[in-house]
Amino acid sequence: MHVKTGDKVRVIAGKDKGKEGIITKSLPKKERVVVEGINIAKKHSRPTQADQVGGIKEIEMPIHVSNVMLIDPATGDATRTGKREENGKLVRYSKKTGETIDK
Repeated sequence: MHVKTGDKVRVIAGKDKGKEGIITKSLPKKERVVVEGINIAKKHSRPTQADQVGGIKEIEMPIHVSNVMLIDPATGDATRTGKREENGKLVRYSKKTGETIDK
């Protein structure tokens, strides 16, 4: 996947288009990510031993990875990413600026 946990991303498609957030969870087998504050759904839960109150909770649901785009830390713009080898290590780089994203 072109993004990973901890990356700041912008949603480029869907009901939350244009919003930004940080990836809190990555689900590579399903090609989905959970982004902080994006794709909120209401979930009904009954009271249990762990949650005495129950009720209607708002939770973040996964969004397909193709609907998010990495934000370049240097410029703050959304950018596509590529992979290249530097010093024998595979690193991600911004296609817009050409700068390395991971060190």
